[in-house]
Amino acid sequence: MEEIKAPPNTPGRPDMTPFPVQIPQTASGLDVVSSLLKNRVIMLANHINDEVANCITAQMLHLAAEDANEPIKLYINTPSGSVTSGLAIFDVMNFVPCPVETVCFGMAAQVGAVLLSAGTKGRRRCLPHARVMLHQPMGGAQGQAADIEIQAKELLYTRELLNQILSKTTGKPIETIRDDTDRDFFITAQQAKDYGLIDDVLDTKLGTLEVPPIASLV
Repeated sequence: MEEIKAPPNTPGRPDMTPFPVQIPQTASGLDVVSSLLKNRVIMLANHINDEVANCITAQMLHLAAEDANEPIKLYINTPSGSVTSGLAIFDVMNFVPCPVETVCFGMAAQVGAVLLSAGTKGRRRCLPHARVMLHQPMGGAQGQAADIEIQAKELLYTRELLNQILSKTTGKPIETIRDDTDRDFFITAQQAKDYGLIDDVLDTKLGTLEVPPIASLV
């Protein structure tokens, strides 16, 4: 990922921006990410890896240290990524004492969907045309048979761990979660609410556009 340098008027400021683009500045001289952070808003808008997870968790811990009661708002738009990196964010979300509100815009896929559902109950939301996708973790292995067996067992453990988390955050039976995550499972914002992944679908000026069943479009 391309490195983002601190704006010239903030010498020595560490790069805590998980975006591969130049971030514009506000009229006050803060870059947009810092301005959002000042208002306790964190953006998870990238493929999840260790660098992104370290940035997100550092921001959460910083905000929790500033005020242990004021909510943190986590905006999510991610095609997923590393499960271990996602679980690091998940654990810190549940470690900090303040409520963590989650809002999905765009897409929350696989471990991104887990993070969306892991927000504080009653504070998990989607914008109306966001998409949520559940599926089992993917991986590959090579080498000796014993090494492949070790990796396969780890992948099965990770799959079951994610399923158990989703069962807890949605209230769905574990058997239902296992069935639904066996293959890519795409749902709308309203369906995510019905499923128990979120609590509300936010209103926008345009409202929600209804798409007819795909069979009727073929």
